[in-house]
Amino acid sequence: MTKVTIQLPDERATKLEDKAKQLHVTLEDLVLASVDDLLARSDEEFKRAVEYVLKKNAELYQRLA
Repeated sequence: MTKVTIQLPDERATKLEDKAKQLHVTLEDLVLASVDDLLARSDEEFKRAVEYVLKKNAELYQRLA
């Protein structure tokens, strides 16, 4: 098994934790379910999702670069 570590802005981490609590699951289970959902999507759906996220967060990515 591979361990993956990511850094999130505090606001996003809090929102993610809140969502896990709302769904009555652990944070790890929520993230794993999200990854599983992403991997189950077709390539075209994945491409659209990636483009949406990149476009939505373009300004943030520029500031972090």
